[in-house]
Amino acid sequence: MLRELAPQVLGALVRRYGQFDAAEDAVQEALLAAALQWPREGTPANPRSWLISVATRRLVDEFRSDSARRRREAADALAWADGEAQVPDRDDTLALLFLCAHPSLSPPSQLALTLRAVGGLTTAEIASAFLVPEPTIAQRISRAKQTIRRSGAEFPPPAPGAERAERLRVVRQVLYLIFNEGYTASGGPELQRAELTGEAIRLTRLLRELVPGDHETAGLLALMLLTDARRDARTTYGGELVPLDRQDRSLWSKEKITEGVALVSATLGRGPLGPYQVQAAIAALHDEAESDGETDWAQILALYEVLETIAPGPMVTLNRAVAVARTRGPLAGLAVIGELAGDERMAGHHRLAAVRAHLLEQAGFAEEAREAYLAAAKLTTSAPEQRYLTARALLQERPER
Repeated sequence: MLRELAPQVLGALVRRYGQFDAAEDAVQEALLAAALQWPREGTPANPRSWLISVATRRLVDEFRSDSARRRREAADALAWADGEAQVPDRDDTLALLFLCAHPSLSPPSQLALTLRAVGGLTTAEIASAFLVPEPTIAQRISRAKQTIRRSGAEFPPPAPGAERAERLRVVRQVLYLIFNEGYTASGGPELQRAELTGEAIRLTRLLRELVPGDHETAGLLALMLLTDARRDARTTYGGELVPLDRQDRSLWSKEKITEGVALVSATLGRGPLGPYQVQAAIAALHDEAESDGETDWAQILALYEVLETIAPGPMVTLNRAVAVARTRGPLAGLAVIGELAGDERMAGHHRLAAVRAHLLEQAGFAEEAREAYLAAAKLTTSAPEQRYLTARALLQERPER
């Protein structure tokens, strides 16, 4: 609950006072107070209003520390905190998303700030998502807050036009990163974080309501639903990872698959083609197949080739390699992976080593596969992935398997 309420409370305070940095600090103190008090005293009837009131009181304290300059703001804030002003009954999360995607910020700063303020990710989680050192992310977030304060950025979403389209692109990318961190956690004992995937889907639904005619936003929502539909089958009861080709498809959410496929059908080919629409179409092919053997890998490969044309990147190439291996054999897939050998963005990333290990295993190169599995296990910080990759490495030592 607190993760969902945090951006709403922050959005309400930023809308009213326009001081992003101070508002975020106040919200963090309010969340801490809630985490300590609610288990003992019970959750208040209106948790959002409670958090806004407590966070506003924290702002009052800060304003009073510089009363000559803050007298008017303090009086206004105190009235709100004491219930003299009505707490607005609206969710400002999307407006906060657009603020974080302000053009005065660099794209990396936009993403980092939004993941922190709206997604609630830690600095370490954001660093893992960006594949950059944690101190770099901390600096980006700090500078982004300073830039917003200096620029006097307005809180309402931008009017339709080129600026809105660009900020909408950044907002979609941020929601996608939040979802990915929840679907496969960058670290920790659990493979998945359902609270993050759920929040990403919730925010994307809200975003689609704001821009109902945007096909890429619909495509992003479809991609999330079709991917999250497999969540219950991705791990055993003991939390062990289950790869896609071995999952019990009866555990997949038919409701999410139906909604996702409907979104893909309603948008694909009816406007400019974007990467989220293509990825959603790929996910739909996986989800609609009755078994792994019935998956239309030829069509998936064709879609990855399209995706690589409109949105090239090392992860797209890596996924294309898997599709190539499924249609033309593991050696052909390994040849595609060879294209990534000199890509610095993939240096030290466990997924490249993991896919290479899998294809080497499929090709019959047990010793090379074992080494690659062990290398991948060392690179990942996810405990379930480490266990899975290590187990696969051990299997390569058994010639009778």
